[in-house]
Amino acid sequence: MKFAQSLLGWYLRHRRDLPWRRTRDPYRIWISEVMLQQTRAQAVIPYYEKFLERFPTVEALAGAAEQEVLAAWSGLGYYSRARNLRKTAQEIVSAGGFPRDYEAMRELPGIGPYTAAAIASIAFGGPHAVLDGNVMRVIARLENDSSDIGASQTRERFTRIAQGLLDPKQPGDFNQAMMELGATVCLPRAPQCLLCPVARECRALAEGTVEQLPVKLRKAAQERIEQTLVLIEQDGRLLAWQRPSDAGRMAGFWELPDGGQLPGVLLGKTLGHFRHTITRHLYLFTVRAGAVPRAPRGFFWLGRADIRTIPLSTTARKALRAAGRFPGLVDKL
Repeated sequence: MKFAQSLLGWYLRHRRDLPWRRTRDPYRIWISEVMLQQTRAQAVIPYYEKFLERFPTVEALAGAAEQEVLAAWSGLGYYSRARNLRKTAQEIVSAGGFPRDYEAMRELPGIGPYTAAAIASIAFGGPHAVLDGNVMRVIARLENDSSDIGASQTRERFTRIAQGLLDPKQPGDFNQAMMELGATVCLPRAPQCLLCPVARECRALAEGTVEQLPVKLRKAAQERIEQTLVLIEQDGRLLAWQRPSDAGRMAGFWELPDGGQLPGVLLGKTLGHFRHTITRHLYLFTVRAGAVPRAPRGFFWLGRADIRTIPLSTTARKALRAAGRFPGLVDKL
């Protein structure tokens, strides 16, 4: 228990003041944990506050239209998360409230082992250890373990280790302390070992292997794809198209056209460039001004009020920012 005491003492003194740490409401904790997947904490804060202002309760989220939820989520990416949030909210409301049991949470769409452990421990004091990327890095160094952290066997073993370290009396604070340690001290590069509250327990520090851990085997190289988006404006309105509801990706989201979608388009000057990564694909976008005599079939003119409320794709938002258009309506990415 010496490990837990040292870690928790450090956490209480040095933890960051994040809005989701000021509540035990399982709904708000759930929203934060889903948003924090693939996104840095500081970047999540404005989205978290805006989302909860629009949907302050699980009932409000359950009763919202999918387009409203996607619009509030727009800019965070991985939009299946937003759809699953709405579906899960509907199931929670139908069941009469948020489940308190870890296994019951795991039955809900979009709630995996990590999210269920986080909600169960933080909201309800359940004795379930979390295992995210930060915690895996901490454990790999504590154990001086050079196994591939991308392997399922390693994750299973690290889960057992994390469970063994867990303070059952303060599981929520302990889990957050482990994640905070990985996020602020036990960093991927240039770890702050001199500031670590559990440095004496770290086998990698003793063996001089901290910088080599954790080990994650290389994935296939990214494929680079160049693409042009066309920004066409008319009387303060923007030409765009909407992905169909049955699209395999980004269903229901609004996009800017590319040159191939607009026969006869007149291309003008280059307005900007940006990058966008989707799994193994690195897209290099060029944004160009354009003009068409009329809106082609399937395209629509969007005004400022539309842009404020519709689910606009991340690439469309980045394109508008790169071009310096519609300031104040496109959230910072």
